[in-house]
Order: sequence, then structure tokens, then C-alpha cells
Amino acid sequence: MTDINPNTAIEDDTDQQDSAAANSLSRDHERILTLMELFYFAYRDFTGDGDEVLDKIGFGRAHHRVIHFVNHYPGLRVAELLGILKITKQSLARVLKQLVDQGFIEQKPGEQDRRERLLFTTGKGRDLAKKLAAPQIDRFETAIDELTKKQQQTVETFLFSLIQQSNHQEVSNLMAQNNHQPDVVVKKIANGKAKAAKSCAEQKAHTISKYRKKLRKQKPILPGQNTK
Repeated sequence: MTDINPNTAIEDDTDQQDSAAANSLSRDHERILTLMELFYFAYRDFTGDGDEVLDKIGFGRAHHRVIHFVNHYPGLRVAELLGILKITKQSLARVLKQLVDQGFIEQKPGEQDRRERLLFTTGKGRDLAKKLAAPQIDRFETAIDELTKKQQQTVETFLFSLIQQSNHQEVSNLMAQNNHQPDVVVKKIANGKAKAAKSCAEQKAHTISKYRKKLRKQKPILPGQNTK
């Protein structure tokens, strides 16, 4: 009969567990890589929808982004647009100059600070923004129509979560200007208000409780009694 070494059996069992854990981790990574690739191809086709229109007028995707945000958020400051696009001043200045020179965007001084430059699309710019957005809207509508309301909210939450967390508030504030904050943000705001109200109520109850305890500890003062 062959002798069985218990130490060897334990090592084999440990190796099997490690291998199973590694395979599980590999499957998780593969699933994430699949999502990454799907996101890449979806973004590739989404951004490519307007390329043909842009090519005809000698513009690129940077012009498309500027047109979209200026049209959707009229009166944007140049500094705000820089924050949205995360590009250099030089790059934005070049793109803006072309759009202004060709009559797609106009700049107006701020009402309170005349030194500010507020950006607006012209009629020509609004027509271009609409033309560029049309195929992208169609693409989203086709995909969304296949989802339930709950699934749509899940997609919205997923996309919002992909944004750098430090930029969540900035994005939320921007989108609030058009009253279309993501549901996940609306829920967080509601939860935050509820927690603040609960905290305020608890603090008030705690203060009242302390005051009542203090009163109970004090000896009653009888009529005519010297309090000194």
C-alpha cells in the first residue's frame, strides 16, 4: 500500500484553490475587457456619425464638441468650456476662431462683467448642431427602445459611474442647467437632504433632552427663598 503524505495532500488542495481563484479572477477580467471593447466600438461609431458632415466643411470632432455644448448650454463662458472639454487654451482658441469666423458661433460680453466672453450658436450654428446630433440621437433611441425603464436607469448609472468621481459634481451642476440630471444624482441629492433633515431633527431632540435633564437636576426655588 502506498503511503499518503498529509502535507502533500494539503499542498495539492491549496494549489487547486489558488488555481480556482485565479480562474475566477481571470473570468472577471475578461468580462471587464469585453465591456471595455464594447464601449470602444460603441464610442467609435457614435463619434463617427457626424464625421461625413464635418469633413464637408473642413471641421473635426473638436469643432463638433464645441458646437454641441455651446448650443446645448447657451451663454457658456470660455473658462467653463475649457473645463468641460479638458483641452488647452490654445486648442480651444484655434477651434473657436474658426467657428466664429465662419459664422457658427458668436461671442457676447457678460452682463455683469463686460470682460467675460459668453458663447452662443448662431442660426447657422444651431442648424449644424441639429444636423450632427440627428444620427447620434437615432442611434441612442434604437438602443434604448430595446431596454426597460429600469435597464435604462442602470445604463445611466453605469455611464455616470465611469466619470471621474472628482468631476461628478461639475457634471451634475452643468446638466442641472437643462433640468436633466441623471436619476442617480437626483436620488443622491434626495438622500442627502433626507439625511440632513434627520440629522437636524436628531440634533434638536438631543438639545431638548440635555436641557430637560439640566432642569431636573436643578432644585426648585421656593417662594421667598434666598437664591444666593
